[in-house]
Amino acid sequence: MSTQIAKNIGVLGAGQLGRMLALAGYPLGNTFTFLDTTGNPSAGIGEVIIDPDNQHLAAFLDKVDVVTYEFEHLPVELVQQIEQHKPVYPGSRAIAVCQNRVEEKTLFDRLGIPTPAYRVVESAEQLQAAAAELGCPVVAKSVTEGYDGKGQAVLKAPEQAQEAWEAIGHSQLIVEAFVDFVREVSMIAVRGRDGDVVFYPMAENQHVGGILRYSVAPLPDLDASVQQAADNYIRVLLDELDYVGVLALELFQTRDGSLLANEMAPRVHNSGHWTMDGAVTSQFENHLRAIQGLPLGATNAIAPTCMVNVIGLEGDNAALLAIADTHLHRYDKAERPGRKLAHVNVVAENHAELLEKVRACQALIPDAPPVEWSFESAL
Repeated sequence: MSTQIAKNIGVLGAGQLGRMLALAGYPLGNTFTFLDTTGNPSAGIGEVIIDPDNQHLAAFLDKVDVVTYEFEHLPVELVQQIEQHKPVYPGSRAIAVCQNRVEEKTLFDRLGIPTPAYRVVESAEQLQAAAAELGCPVVAKSVTEGYDGKGQAVLKAPEQAQEAWEAIGHSQLIVEAFVDFVREVSMIAVRGRDGDVVFYPMAENQHVGGILRYSVAPLPDLDASVQQAADNYIRVLLDELDYVGVLALELFQTRDGSLLANEMAPRVHNSGHWTMDGAVTSQFENHLRAIQGLPLGATNAIAPTCMVNVIGLEGDNAALLAIADTHLHRYDKAERPGRKLAHVNVVAENHAELLEKVRACQALIPDAPPVEWSFESAL
């Protein structure tokens, strides 16, 4: 009988995603070493090497067998350097593409993945012209950096171009036409070392101020052909990048049912947190299975599930846990405006019951916005 050798996992970044990776990996016999390049780690688990000046990379590499990351805003050169010594999954090409919105959109175009109409601009004058051409409102985004709504501006008229250009403060922007969408959705898939791919049910997401607040899956009114289209889009990305691990693809679903890709994230993703309690195998466990060359786990949903983000201030945790089939995942972080502190996974027998429970959770979480699902009227 063969014995699995426990792998020592190195993680670039030391935030809550790394924390949840470790929690999923301990039952697999993994150990975890985090390399924090920010000077502000929050994982609170495993061994953390704080290295903002890149002085301790050799010590990190000595402790690990395989490297992954929980944060894609890393120096690509650092990831490429690590690849010379240890396997890194996903590879540096995925990070390079995701760090540059123009490269990302170009890749989508080449692979036949539809996106909202866009232009690339390099001055306030070009921004104004693009806004006029695409038709306002438009959203302008920095080509590099920016997440959770940062580095963006909405223009309601071309005349706002100068103000938006100065506010974003980047030398190159991507300008996107607004989409008349029914809902924001995301696809999460996992590709193993052997090229095997498994797909999670599509989730519907609700953002406020660019920050995710709710994700629900599976969707009761989702046509199988829409799920299949999303599966196909993410599969071609995974294969093109020779990707290993979890990949998230955010999309808009329009009124005719078609999908337009917004952006992708080369890591475990906030919109996949529902899988921790609502799917057979969580995104975190499957990511670890993938990067170790282990068989991938089943991805089907156990029951209707909603992930509720806790932002800025903690909720009434005891009261939250008093709601049946509700699971609290705290990140051991200090309260701060806009900071992700925890999430709550709510599981129910049907979507009507789920909606009722989520509204009960919302009342117990400070500043939680009303939940609005596209399928609510059909319940």
